[in-house]
Amino acid sequence: MTDQKHSKTMQRRDFIQTGMRLTLALSLGGIGTMAALKTAKGDTVWQIDPFKCVQCGRCADYCVKTPSAVKCVHAYDLCGYCDLCGGYLKPDAIAQATGAENQLCPTAAIKRKFIEEPYFEYEIVEDLCIGCAKCVAGCTSFGNGSLHLQIRHDLCDNCNECAIARVCPADAISRVPASEPYKIKGDFTANNKDQTQSREE
Repeated sequence: MTDQKHSKTMQRRDFIQTGMRLTLALSLGGIGTMAALKTAKGDTVWQIDPFKCVQCGRCADYCVKTPSAVKCVHAYDLCGYCDLCGGYLKPDAIAQATGAENQLCPTAAIKRKFIEEPYFEYEIVEDLCIGCAKCVAGCTSFGNGSLHLQIRHDLCDNCNECAIARVCPADAISRVPASEPYKIKGDFTANNKDQTQSREE
């Protein structure tokens, strides 16, 4: 009877020890897996391919950030500096002026500055931009497409699964190497490049 009782005690002890070892192994394995995922995530970032983007407006609605980490980018070297800018003015604008009733952007995130007749410069105020793509759709439809969207990596949480990528109808959002974080049309001005680098450092 004593031997049987001793045997049951040993079995229970072995069971508990085996269970603890298994739990520890699974925990360490889970930590290793999480570290590997974190490393993999750290080596890549989310990016919008501006040549695939269909300006659906989902970047403003589905991003986990409020406002969205997606912002309009202006490729100045492609811009025509038009007086009648399809990305700035509503198609039925009363006048080609800076009045809110004439602007396409719902948050007034585009600033229009006169250069010389008939040229105007358009600057994106990123703090006001919500990534709605209305200006991008207008510029693509009535201009040369110098306005386009991109994920700002200084604002993005770099989620494991991007909520916008999941609903993007054009599959325009994908992971890319962190060493090449932006795919843009044309080029930024030197001033904008400096601002982007200083924000991300």
